[in-house]
Amino acid sequence: MHCPFCGHPETKVIDSRLAGEGRQVRRRRECLECAERFTTFETAELVVPRLIKSDDRREPFDEEKLRSGMIRALEKRPVSAEQVEAAIARIVHRLRTTGEREVAARLVGDLVMEELKDMDEVAYVRFASVYRRFQDVQEFREAVERLQESSLESREQMSLLGDES
Repeated sequence: MHCPFCGHPETKVIDSRLAGEGRQVRRRRECLECAERFTTFETAELVVPRLIKSDDRREPFDEEKLRSGMIRALEKRPVSAEQVEAAIARIVHRLRTTGEREVAARLVGDLVMEELKDMDEVAYVRFASVYRRFQDVQEFREAVERLQESSLESREQMSLLGDES
């Protein structure tokens, strides 16, 4: 760490503490040349991977684009802003933890579909109709039928779990 006062390349750490609700390390440093003291903050750099579009273009992940797509699908649905933000945080977290520098944009769409399926079935179908590019009513109907089947299976599993206790 270079001293901000004299530019000397060597400093020593005098004190380290957690800061920012444990998300940062606050370090008190002293320059070995001029003896001035200063504080630095260290945070983990968690990078969201770039997206590889279906036409092989690369573009940076845009959280605002994700948010607007989800909000559009959830328009006039009984889902709170907090639920949307929590879903976005889960998606971003999953993208960061891939450890990849680039991921297929399709992965983001699939993660959104998972989140919407759990939040609101109507929003899920709305998003799926655009994301999967339904060509006709039959494709729409099939998607709704698959959703109903998985919902029924889920309810049956929950009732089985309830019977065990």
